[in-house]
Amino acid sequence: MSKHRRAARIDSNQNAIVRTLRAIPGVSVEPGHDDILVGYKGKTFWFEVKDPQKILNKDGSFRAGEIKPSQEKLLKEFEGHYAIVWDVDMILFQIGIL
Repeated sequence: MSKHRRAARIDSNQNAIVRTLRAIPGVSVEPGHDDILVGYKGKTFWFEVKDPQKILNKDGSFRAGEIKPSQEKLLKEFEGHYAIVWDVDMILFQIGIL
């Protein structure tokens, strides 16, 4: 068994989100940290990027089994910033630009 972790599959919208965020002055982005870390005004924000067509029910709730138990635990218990998002506006709102 290999000691190296295989690269996680990224959702189809992640690359466009990262490109858009990097074009905003004062915003820094580091992908590859489950999924991206965003820095803005001296603060770090942790975002899990998902494809809404894969994870959301018609009522906007998460589909069963689409959010990992570890992600659910982070949403409930993590004392720092952690959010599941699917578009740039969600991120901009949470970091205080919108």
